[in-house]
Amino acid sequence: MTPACTPRPGFAFATRFRVRYAEIDGQKVVFNSRYLEYADVAATEFWEWTGIAEALGPVWTETEFHVRRSEVDYLKPFVWGDSVVASVRIDRIGGSSLTQRYELAHADTGDLHAVITMVIVNVHLPTGRPVPIADPVRAFLEVL
Repeated sequence: MTPACTPRPGFAFATRFRVRYAEIDGQKVVFNSRYLEYADVAATEFWEWTGIAEALGPVWTETEFHVRRSEVDYLKPFVWGDSVVASVRIDRIGGSSLTQRYELAHADTGDLHAVITMVIVNVHLPTGRPVPIADPVRAFLEVL
């Protein structure tokens, strides 16, 4: 379980974790690629927080969102030992995709270190093809 934390303004969800030694480079800052791993950790926690799997069952589990595009705006590096607060929200619900926003901030200072925008596409698992977001899923997500 992650420590309790306060989401950034405009967000209902956040999770907190520490930068580990294995995540830093020779300059003692977090590798650029790790920021997308941080978004992945936050996404997993976000979906669990929503309770969508329990609420919708097979309607939710027959498809899965796959990353289509990610954009990372690196504002300030994290260093070993920093505590990171990753806030997550859905900015847009499209026909078959979602746009999510992740803000990675320093837990102690509140400074914003990175902003990640990610477009994820709803994929039918047996075929691997994009499909429209089911109405019950859309209705659930619209109230988050």
